[in-house]
Amino acid sequence: MRINNFLATVLLACMIHVVEAQEVIKLYEGKAPGSESWTWSEAYIEKTAWNTPVVYNVSEPSLTVIKPEVGKANGTAVVICPGGGFFALSIENEGLGVARWLASKGVTCFVLKYRLAKASGDDPIKDFNASFSDKDLQAKQLASVPMAIADGKQAIAYVRKNATRLGVDPNKIGIMGFSAGGTVAGSAGFGYNPENKPDFVAPIYAFLPPEMQGTVAADAPPMFIAVASDDQIGLQTHSVALYTKWNNAKKSAELHVYNKGGHGFGIRKQQQPSDAWADQFAVWMEYQGLMKK
Repeated sequence: MRINNFLATVLLACMIHVVEAQEVIKLYEGKAPGSESWTWSEAYIEKTAWNTPVVYNVSEPSLTVIKPEVGKANGTAVVICPGGGFFALSIENEGLGVARWLASKGVTCFVLKYRLAKASGDDPIKDFNASFSDKDLQAKQLASVPMAIADGKQAIAYVRKNATRLGVDPNKIGIMGFSAGGTVAGSAGFGYNPENKPDFVAPIYAFLPPEMQGTVAADAPPMFIAVASDDQIGLQTHSVALYTKWNNAKKSAELHVYNKGGHGFGIRKQQQPSDAWADQFAVWMEYQGLMKK
């Protein structure tokens, strides 16, 4: 029995590896515009203070494609933007884990590794924590934000341009993001063009203060917003302001503010009210017609 259990575990690990080893797409031909002088290499940490793996020092943005099982795809695509304070990407809890869950429901997912501020050493989480009081680190963060936002818009444009090859509907391409990734996703809902307009947007505990929010367009996409009341960084106010802006413009928006869940809940279960967000997001997608083939 122990041998059988061991073999089952090995097979499961191999299956997960195969799924996550799917196509990786370089977002730009040549160097990404605005960071041509960046020469550092992307790095990965398995065990972190956040209790989830992170990627850092991203200088060449890319998309990792996670597809549904054969015959299950419904044509909907979503670009997923992990968070990490622009120093790291919570690649599993807010990226690949979310992608696997959505793929199980027929959604083709593209996990975006957007450009980040260069870490001072080999622990980007230390930089993130220090950035709340260190002005030099704050400056590095702020300098990377426009490039990260540009990567999000470029990701949507790439998926739409290559929709046929990727097996998705060019009119069902959305973007979602968590924390700093929510900055990227939420910003895609402003100032878009026909090539990079998202068909739906889902900022989850997004860092997107009112001063970063643009004008709501007449054809603004529907929006799903989720956050916890006890968000340690105080991002619940950003979510409420974003919802209010959409609502005042009489555009489609849904806001979930959970009593508990903290910041960074992602796809993992914590036995907290915020655990419900993913299922409620799926229901929202169904009502938007995004789960139908």
